[in-house]
Amino acid sequence: MINPKLSRRKSLRLSGAAVATTSLASLKASEPVGPSSFNYCLNMSTIRGQKLNLMEEIDIAGKAGYNSIEPWINKIADHAKRGGKLSDVKNKIADYGMTVESAIGFARWIVDDKTEREKGFEQAKVDMDLIAQIGGTRLAAPPAGANKTPGLNLDRAAERYRRLLILGEKMKVVPQIEVWGQSANLNTIQSSLYVALASGHPDACLLGDVYHFYKGGSSFDSLRLLGPHALQVFHMNDYPAEPPQATIRDEHRVYPGDGIAPMKKIFSTFAELGVAPVLSLELFNKTYWKQDAMAVAKTGLQKMKKVVSESLL
Repeated sequence: MINPKLSRRKSLRLSGAAVATTSLASLKASEPVGPSSFNYCLNMSTIRGQKLNLMEEIDIAGKAGYNSIEPWINKIADHAKRGGKLSDVKNKIADYGMTVESAIGFARWIVDDKTEREKGFEQAKVDMDLIAQIGGTRLAAPPAGANKTPGLNLDRAAERYRRLLILGEKMKVVPQIEVWGQSANLNTIQSSLYVALASGHPDACLLGDVYHFYKGGSSFDSLRLLGPHALQVFHMNDYPAEPPQATIRDEHRVYPGDGIAPMKKIFSTFAELGVAPVLSLELFNKTYWKQDAMAVAKTGLQKMKKVVSESLL
């Protein structure tokens, strides 16, 4: 819940930031958004169960036809630990004509415990360095470590996010507040957006996700408050009618278009605002993990493009 005892100065600052976000959307609204406007990205969780190494994952994404990738930090770190050169990773990605639009890490930058938080910032620095070395410019910043006990002070979270953003400036990697629907904190668009706004930093932004918006109970109409700067990367997936919202889990995510998510509303909203975030396919479906990785990657890309095309007719 947002603190009702905000100072007048802070209220004005938040209002101004909200207006700025809306203005960005308005400035873009005259530019038509269509299927070709989007960068299609593969989040490597989608083929995680096939237990490929980093270079093999890059090959899958490149040969399947993706524009970009969203790797997991542990895979980058494992590659480096085994003696692999990150410069070779960067070159391989470039050879396929792809980019690194984001990366997934779990540094505990947001927690209340000071000792643990300091370790979290050290980990974030390491993560950002790994990402930068392979050409990446963004990092997911979920509320890792603050998931079980509700009541996280959002103003303090905003101060910590600002510190993370300042670190990102130095490392040339932008941390994105990730909405985590299953978490006890930052599980909605509104709480996550508050932290981003209250950070008072120009690089503040959100990492959206179809499944997490549903799981946390966010309204998809809230996307209207997110301009092109606020929402740069959007995790694509879908969710079935069963199990219900209360018990659905990551592993129940399905290909875009195979569930009940309001895809037409999502993309018509993007089109109205002139917003075209990177669309990163993020799935954890154990059935898909048992299948051929290339087949899963190609199917996911085809289904993403079909959903976008049908939604924007």
